[in-house]
Amino acid sequence: MVKKRVAVLISGRGSNMAALIEAAETDDYPAEIALVVSNRSEAAGLAHARQQGVATEFIDHGKFGGDREAFERALDDALRAHRIELVCLAGFMRILTPWFVGRWSGRLLNIHPALLPQFKGLDTHRRAIEAGATSHGATVHFVVADIDAGPIVAQESIDVRDDDTEAALAERVLEVEHRLYPLALRAVAEGRAKLDASQAQNG
Repeated sequence: MVKKRVAVLISGRGSNMAALIEAAETDDYPAEIALVVSNRSEAAGLAHARQQGVATEFIDHGKFGGDREAFERALDDALRAHRIELVCLAGFMRILTPWFVGRWSGRLLNIHPALLPQFKGLDTHRRAIEAGATSHGATVHFVVADIDAGPIVAQESIDVRDDDTEAALAERVLEVEHRLYPLALRAVAEGRAKLDASQAQNG
């Protein structure tokens, strides 16, 4: 089996990245984590990736000033140098420009800690509790130009408990994320989940 070459983009500890690396170590998994990239040199996930024998790159967004596309062109160069075919965002704290999203359309995934289309954006667990939601969870979706608006690849829900705090709910959702992201990447790598042109435009 020829495995798809995958890059994971992170800005912090990279717990979802670690889950993807672990899943990809099995012989029957259709993807390999070939590169981990961070925009922060101190990101703990970089050290973990190196320990697992995965190539890493640090690209400092700060040196590009406010030119987001210039940063993304450097990122794109790194991805292409490593012959990357699919990209997974895993706690990558950068809003991507339409240029980058378009260049990687259909090959760019993100995981969001909520049941999209509910609770797009930040602070999803607090907002779910404040809204009185009875279920919450995580979603893996294709990335399109609009934030958290791309077609859903996989989704899993959990019950919100009456005594849930933001931290407790976040911890349980993270467990869901670690299960869900490898399943979603498998579906995309095997060609069972695809983004068609109309979805990319409408997103």
